[in-house]
Amino acid sequence: MSNQRPVEPICVRVNDAARMIGVGRTKLYELISNGELETIKIGKATRVTTASLHKLVERHRALN
Repeated sequence: MSNQRPVEPICVRVNDAARMIGVGRTKLYELISNGELETIKIGKATRVTTASLHKLVERHRALN
């Protein structure tokens, strides 16, 4: 048996990012285009950094 902990992802697919914060793909792409979320390109694939998802949630929590 391995005692290794699961690896936390540092970036996720667009669909997964939308699901993580409870919005649709259209809203997620809006957040990306407004510069509220950081993305990276790996070949043709777009990935959203989980750090930017956490920062977005913290910013919105501070507003409420």
